[in-house]
Amino acid sequence: MTFGGLPTRWEPAGTSRGLALVAPGRAYPPSAPLLDFARIALLQHGFTVQQLWWDSTSRGDEEPEPWVRRHVEAALAAEDADHVVVVGKSLGTRAASYAAERGLDAVWFTPLLVDPAVAEAVAANPGRQLLVGGLADELWDAAIARELADNGCAVLEVPDADHGMGTPDAVRTAEIHLEVARTVHAFLSRI
Repeated sequence: MTFGGLPTRWEPAGTSRGLALVAPGRAYPPSAPLLDFARIALLQHGFTVQQLWWDSTSRGDEEPEPWVRRHVEAALAAEDADHVVVVGKSLGTRAASYAAERGLDAVWFTPLLVDPAVAEAVAANPGRQLLVGGLADELWDAAIARELADNGCAVLEVPDADHGMGTPDAVRTAEIHLEVARTVHAFLSRI
């Protein structure tokens, strides 16, 4: 499968141990660094990776959560995987309620913790979860992140990272992305 000439599905070198569905952000495609490093790590850990590519401007007046859920449900409807991991970035973290209802493991990049629906869905999920965010992101709530960590979520909180997990400094941004990649790798090693 391709989107605009880019592949949207990757198979690991050996037998797949499950499926990872990647739900991007509003303006952060699956090919952007955080999600692409996650794709590589997922493949390393034996997961088949299926990316969602969407034009979030096409949702019109539809609320974000049902719109994201519809895309996630459609992508997983044809799949028959024993182990599903959801990876979401920002808008893609609106899939948290879907993951919670099914107890799916998840990696949430810059989850919209200021939105009670997202925070409550993450809290309700019995699956293993990793939350990644920065204190310079106005959509990250450090107090909620601490509560979620106290209740079993793995959390990487970077003091100077913004909503893109970056800073105005290119080298510092690369360092943050390396820290995120290491954290994702370690998390996947435990699931």
